[in-house]
Amino acid sequence: MTRQKTVFALSLLTFCTLELSYSAGAQEGTFVTFDPPGSTGTEVTSVNPAGVITGYYFEGDSSHGFVRSQNGTITSFDGPGAAFTNPESINPEGAITGYCSNGAQHGFLRSSDGTIITVDPPGSTATGPASINPAGEITGYYDDASGAQHGFLRSQNGTFTTFDPPGSRGTNPKSIDPEGTITGYYGDVSGVIHGFLRTRDGIIETFDVPGAISTVGLSINPAGEITGGYADPNSFYSQSFLRARDGTLGTIEVPGSTYTGPAYINPAGVIAGVYADAKVVNHGFLRSRHGTFITFDPPGSVDTYPTSIDAAGMIVGNYHEASGIEHGFLRIPGHDE
Repeated sequence: MTRQKTVFALSLLTFCTLELSYSAGAQEGTFVTFDPPGSTGTEVTSVNPAGVITGYYFEGDSSHGFVRSQNGTITSFDGPGAAFTNPESINPEGAITGYCSNGAQHGFLRSSDGTIITVDPPGSTATGPASINPAGEITGYYDDASGAQHGFLRSQNGTFTTFDPPGSRGTNPKSIDPEGTITGYYGDVSGVIHGFLRTRDGIIETFDVPGAISTVGLSINPAGEITGGYADPNSFYSQSFLRARDGTLGTIEVPGSTYTGPAYINPAGVIAGVYADAKVVNHGFLRSRHGTFITFDPPGSVDTYPTSIDAAGMIVGNYHEASGIEHGFLRIPGHDE
């Protein structure tokens, strides 16, 4: 399963993972590949500034959450009574949010000590937390009884605020910064997808890449810079953009690529994402703040999907080997980056 697809107890088990470390040259960085024991497919979703990684893995007909510490120790966990546990985001304190299900889909919050609670806005029939900031504030979406999708913000004390951009027929927040500013996307009555920015005081601003038929806000850093993807009506493939704090929008394109995106941005403005070559094979890229690119693939990869980048430039994600099995990877930046 790839990150292009979205997969919608309290048992803890600590493992030491079997890892392979590769030195791929200074410019390409160093790669560590990993899988929780028993995994038939590993999906890495987020890394925090301490290098602690979260994600989920498949085993039989279920998925389990995991945390990988700096020393490589992996702790597996499940939401209360859940058959599927899908962590989405980890903050600097090691708190993790995501969703789990066993029929009904619930949000969860796992503290750094391993305690797990459910996180569901009042009236929710399905909850999908997407991001947690350093203060422990969580954003994501929920469905109400009518099936309509809304955005929510959960404060550290557990209070919920729900929101929708004006004219929204479905709101999907994706990222929250330390100030509590949220980005994401929503669909309007005509089915067009727009990006949005919601400030801490509740002001919502809509934005679109000029000429795009859809714009998706995906990642926001402490400087208020936003990255995401957009669809060009003249291209079958999606592309990537960078929006400055002042609202200026620019596109991101890896030279020679058939598409570039989606992309994730760290506090320094360094961007990581995926691009496809002329054969439509997916690779990872890193874009410096000055606009230079480094492309990369873990050794043995035939398909690479970066999913998160931390303040130090460490990139995590997933890749497929030739047999089709999916593994997690950590890319440690080279000395010249």
